[in-house]
Amino acid sequence: MVGTAKKVDWRKVVPAPVILIFGPEEYLSGSATRRVRDHLRKASPELELHEFEASDYGSNQIFSIASPSLFAQPRLIIVNAMERCSDPFIEDIKKYLQNPAEDTTLVIRHNGSSVRGKSLLEALRASDDVVEVEAPKTEKEGPFTAFVKAEFAAAGRKVTDGAVRALVNAFANDLSELANACEQVMSDSAEQIDEELVNKYFGGRVETTLWAIVDAAIEGREGEALMLMRHGLSTGVDIIPLISVFASKLHQMARVMHDRSVQPAALGLSSAWVLGKIRQSVAGWDDDGLAAALEACAEADAAAKGSERQPEFRLERLISLVANRGRVS
Repeated sequence: MVGTAKKVDWRKVVPAPVILIFGPEEYLSGSATRRVRDHLRKASPELELHEFEASDYGSNQIFSIASPSLFAQPRLIIVNAMERCSDPFIEDIKKYLQNPAEDTTLVIRHNGSSVRGKSLLEALRASDDVVEVEAPKTEKEGPFTAFVKAEFAAAGRKVTDGAVRALVNAFANDLSELANACEQVMSDSAEQIDEELVNKYFGGRVETTLWAIVDAAIEGREGEALMLMRHGLSTGVDIIPLISVFASKLHQMARVMHDRSVQPAALGLSSAWVLGKIRQSVAGWDDDGLAAALEACAEADAAAKGSERQPEFRLERLISLVANRGRVS
């Protein structure tokens, strides 16, 4: 089926009857969604907003939400995680595409992780009423460099190659952090952004990526891990994703500990070299220690999500426990 949906850059997306945002990069997907929402709210402050998960969709829900209201308020309907959509969602959205509601913008987000709803994806891409925004994963330095240059170009700001390299080197592990850094240096009134200006803002930045903190703890460098964690929290690192990285690493270690023949693909790893690093990490651990670390991880996650007022203490305990192979220091 030849698609007729119009493709647009995430920076240039505007409201349309139906917008498909496809790809795993959360920053790009979220930014595109916010641009559409802000555009609609600027035009109509009384915008009616509806948001739900595709997996929770019930029959005829879209038609109920999009039906004309008494005051004819414009609507924005955001549907997340189409990759986990229900069967009624697939059938109803196909019908909806035949006659999209007036004064309604439907945004459908699909992270591309599954072929669920393939027939609906084909129908979306074959509709003149659909605009598609791509949100590909940005992992390597080349795409990050291109991203930074595009950010400055979109803002009409001049930037040197040295400044671009400095930004990528400082924030090349998280696209959201990188975008925020670009925005911060662009707030400066300098005619041209150069490496000296970037260093003025970020030159003293300690590399506190989530994986740097976790790796320091896993490798037994307790003091360094705690220092990185405290610095990270003071400069904007979010506790919940950090704990998620700890959980991911600990579960990988548990799998390797009990299945020495496990292959990289089974753990979602990109290479045998990374698997080898995990095998080295489990040295000195035992079942009790790993169980204690996983329990501490769950407690830290609950604290970070609101069960305690100061989740930093749980995070510090988790780091200390991991650095000491699951044993209380």
